[in-house]
Amino acid sequence: MSHTINSTYTDIIQHAEALHKWKDNLTSEPYRSYLYAYPHKTSYRELENKLPLSELWSQEAAETLFLYMHIPFCGARCGFCNLFTLPDKRVNVHTQYVDALERQAEQWAGIMPNKPIARFAIGGGTPTLLEPVQLDRLFHIAQQIMGMDPAQASISVETSPDTITTERLDILKSRQVDRVSMGIQSFVEFEADAIYRPQKPQEVESALKQLKLYSYPILNLDLIYGLPGQTLESWLYSLDKALSYEPEELFIYPLYTREHTIVKPEQIRQSGEDQRLTLYRAARERLLMRGYTQYSMRRFAKADAMSAKSLLPYGCQEEGMIGLGCGARSYTKTVHYSSRYSVGRAATASIIADYVASSDYTHADYGIVLSADDQQRRFILKALLHTEGLALSSYVERFTTSAFADYPELNLLVHTELAVIEEEVLRLTEEGLMYSDSIGDWFISPAIRERMESCILL
Repeated sequence: MSHTINSTYTDIIQHAEALHKWKDNLTSEPYRSYLYAYPHKTSYRELENKLPLSELWSQEAAETLFLYMHIPFCGARCGFCNLFTLPDKRVNVHTQYVDALERQAEQWAGIMPNKPIARFAIGGGTPTLLEPVQLDRLFHIAQQIMGMDPAQASISVETSPDTITTERLDILKSRQVDRVSMGIQSFVEFEADAIYRPQKPQEVESALKQLKLYSYPILNLDLIYGLPGQTLESWLYSLDKALSYEPEELFIYPLYTREHTIVKPEQIRQSGEDQRLTLYRAARERLLMRGYTQYSMRRFAKADAMSAKSLLPYGCQEEGMIGLGCGARSYTKTVHYSSRYSVGRAATASIIADYVASSDYTHADYGIVLSADDQQRRFILKALLHTEGLALSSYVERFTTSAFADYPELNLLVHTELAVIEEEVLRLTEEGLMYSDSIGDWFISPAIRERMESCILL
């Protein structure tokens, strides 16, 4: 779609009917794809030549770094999940995995750029599925091997209701964690059952009460709208339940179903109607009324939600990102790389086994080398899909040319009132934010789209 718009955008703008049709085409499918990174991981392939990490990172321009550790284990696989994760509770498997992650960190530390870590996040999977001793080891690796200073780094950890214990929460507190994020998805038992999520409302509420006792600077809760059988009333019930715990941050996600997920696309629609836009609007209104600020289509937070630390700065374009662990992605200015990606259980288990058995983590062999076009589109999307918008001068500073000169199709967003230009910032309107997923999908380059569509997931 994007290549057609590149060549015809002037004609569209000059004809009101064509402009109206373009907007209708964009907004008729508001939930096309969740574009949380660009280029998308399905565009990654085996690199033509292995790239030594020492050479790759010696050229990295970012002044501070983001350290991410991926723990690819969970208690059970939810029906909507297509992440790189494996349902596996075996302690010995977890221990062997953390052993491998430590080996990887030791090798990486020898080539690490002399730049401080501004952010540290542990995600998954469910990191708190690990036994306390292994969970604590992750922080030891970050601090003692990777050089992360917890006094100046924002630290975030993902968890789940069934893994909350006093011992684990004590570890997070002692390790100066700033943000704990819990995926709840729904407080309604039959909705959780519909997405094959084995949790009881009582378990969720007990976990939240424990979390609140620790007073982490930021408690984030995740909810999903558009679940099978969900109504406006039940959605607002879950939202109000979450708000009763006064989280500093709340993410609301539309339900997506994809290849290899248990929940199928037809289960989203109720009586032939997709309710997700209605549910989004209702949640947005409720959250704004309760004093939350909207930062993206998904993220709402209290304006004063922040760490008490004096944190190092880190750019929103998220380069200089070091990924440790199987499934973690790393971003430099010109190359994004990771381990192989899979959704199916057998293939995921095989990739993890190869990672654990490896003795050399010093090369990138799977990923994508970013073209100038990839870098520019990434820069635009990482800013535009958030409420701060794209500062046009920052684009010029980075690429020495104008965003509108490089991508004149951006004018379509302005002419259809999906975006505005205010004080030299291109920013999505309230309506534009609601259609963030279709706008992100529309702006994917033809070359990246071809790679994504030719990806075969196992």
